[in-house]
Amino acid sequence: MANELGLRNVSFEVADLQAALDAVTADGYGLVGGVGEYEGSVRMAYVRGPEGIIVSLFEQLG
Repeated sequence: MANELGLRNVSFEVADLQAALDAVTADGYGLVGGVGEYEGSVRMAYVRGPEGIIVSLFEQLG
């Protein structure tokens, strides 16, 4: 819930988004939605991690 104390989300920059997604899905964590791209400069995906925390993974392009 938005009004609960504690960590709700965290973000990490990764060198290779697809490799990171392959690793986390192999460990049993699933994508929330799909992979998005913003103006050809950033690719990003959300994964539901441990304890339900949303983990954002992003890769700088170019």
